Amino acid sequence: MSADPILTAERHHLEKSTTALEHMRRSAEAITDGGVDAFASESLGAARSRRLKALADDGTVPPFFGRTDRSDTAETFHIGRRHVRDDQGDPLVIDWRAPMSTTFYRATSADPQGVRLRRRFGFAGPLLTSYEDELLELGGRPGESQILLAEIERPRVGPMRDIVATIQPDQDEIVRAPIEVSICVQGAPGTGKTAVGLHRAAYLLYTYPERLRQAGVLVVGPNRAFLGYIAAVLPALGEGGVEQASIVELTASVPVRAEDTPEVATLKGDARMAEVLRRAVYGGIRKPTDSLAVPLAGRRYRVSEQSLRRCVDDLRRSDVRYSAGRERLALAIAENARRQKEAGGGSPTDAEMRRAARSDEVTAFLAEVWPAVDAPSLIASLLGTPAALARAARGILTDEEQALLRWVRPPRSVASASWSAADTVLVDEVAGLLERTPSYGHIVLDEAQDLSPMQYRAIARRSSTGSITVLGDVAQGTSPWSSTDWLTSLRHLDKPEAVVQPLTRGYRVPGEVLAYANRLLPHLGVSLKAVTSVRHGDHSLAVRSVSRVDGAAVNEADRLLGFEGSVGVICSDASVARLTAGLARAGLDPQVLTDEAAGPRLSVVPASLAKGLEFDSVLVVEPADIVAAEPRGLNRLYVVLTRAVSRLVVVHAEPLPAELQ
Repeated sequence: MSADPILTAERHHLEKSTTALEHMRRSAEAITDGGVDAFASESLGAARSRRLKALADDGTVPPFFGRTDRSDTAETFHIGRRHVRDDQGDPLVIDWRAPMSTTFYRATSADPQGVRLRRRFGFAGPLLTSYEDELLELGGRPGESQILLAEIERPRVGPMRDIVATIQPDQDEIVRAPIEVSICVQGAPGTGKTAVGLHRAAYLLYTYPERLRQAGVLVVGPNRAFLGYIAAVLPALGEGGVEQASIVELTASVPVRAEDTPEVATLKGDARMAEVLRRAVYGGIRKPTDSLAVPLAGRRYRVSEQSLRRCVDDLRRSDVRYSAGRERLALAIAENARRQKEAGGGSPTDAEMRRAARSDEVTAFLAEVWPAVDAPSLIASLLGTPAALARAARGILTDEEQALLRWVRPPRSVASASWSAADTVLVDEVAGLLERTPSYGHIVLDEAQDLSPMQYRAIARRSSTGSITVLGDVAQGTSPWSSTDWLTSLRHLDKPEAVVQPLTRGYRVPGEVLAYANRLLPHLGVSLKAVTSVRHGDHSLAVRSVSRVDGAAVNEADRLLGFEGSVGVICSDASVARLTAGLARAGLDPQVLTDEAAGPRLSVVPASLAKGLEFDSVLVVEPADIVAAEPRGLNRLYVVLTRAVSRLVVVHAEPLPAELQ
């Protein structure tokens, strides 16, 4: 049988593009500083390093995945993860983020946007094996693209991969939103919200490089396991240097050694705590009660009590941070003395002014009127001193709530305090009152539905001059303070103007699995429509009632390992050790997923860490135990049941929760 001429031509273009990319990489490696000065050499080295990272390729990812043929200009564009040029500078591959690539994702038969033909390519590793054409001006191709579905369903072990070859029009609109726009993505399981958020970060870095290189991009996730799972996406798209942190790491200025009860943690995360802390910080400011003699250039100049009061009042009414206000008060006092000296014909120098502002007299005055504040010390005093808490919380928190907050045994020192994760957020809030928190150019906030109002405020301080992409699903809220209303959450984030954009089509989770999990939706306390999936499989769901769950779990895990891809055994946190031991005795080599990193081929996953993760095959063990483990156990079970990309097996000896039957 003769070779397909189109496939032959595309393979030739693939070979040409691969060679050109390697040449671009060698050219970047050959760049030297050419004897320029040290500053220029450092800048050139940084640019060279960024360029090499952008051109990095492990040889398994082909240079392009699609192509558009335009009817208006007769031009042809191959679309890939990065721009590739030949020796003459002519483009062989267009970066997926470039404006001319937009039509690859958005053109339809109803709106071709000048595209005559859209071609998708199928690969086996780096080898081009197939192609699929849509003749958009002739009505397109009916049904879902088989190459697109094959790419979505491709088994995987390890971290999340990019979705540049499969981005859908509704996803692309979010990805390419301007940097000035903040967006909240409400996405059910499998709709690709996490990937969309990461690809938006890559798009913004490509489109606004100078702006974001200086201001920075931050990705915030729920835990280290999740961050490890998504860590490879941006580097695969040629974007390095993006900061990643869990919400706990972001605010961890003091060591976490304790855990609050849900009731206490919820109260500490309440938005009312912001006003309590503001009062605690600024409540220490006192009105001056006497004049002050200020030494300046060998003489003393008396600043009146009235002038001192005016300075203090003016600074309190301004929006200046507490520590900056303290510094400005010292300078204002020195400035008053300077005016007095100039009125007598003197002319003090700047150095003399600085010495006056730092003099013992002014320092003693500040200690009495505008005392220095340390964030951990203030929180320790507030939680350990009933009178201090009562003063700050009067009219805001009830006596019962104040009693909940107070430490039963105050620590001997700040260093020995048993801080909780919720305490670190309070410390961070106070630190933001004392000093301005550095702001990022853009923040991607994932699993946002589980943040408390005070945690939202911590993110808001870090995006005060930038935009934000909020990702979440209120149906997956599992914390006691989980959000059920994005508009309220966006107000806490100080982004009330953000657009709430729903993703309503599932791509990763098979339809049968999603339909099973959707049985829980009416019982989760949220008003959401059930999302459907574009994927279906006759053998994607199995629910087995067994007499002994541990033995059944071993048998099912062994069977699932016969399929390609990753296997996640998800159970209640209390069952992890027992199930892991049973799997190990059977020789299946399990590894427990922890908060530090994602697991390998077979992972035993505590239900509390499952959020945001995906596995090709998922085995859920004893759903009733997962539900019983926490107040929002049904929400947790909804999360757990929607982690499967290809198949879900549920084994149970206890009766299934009534809401699932």
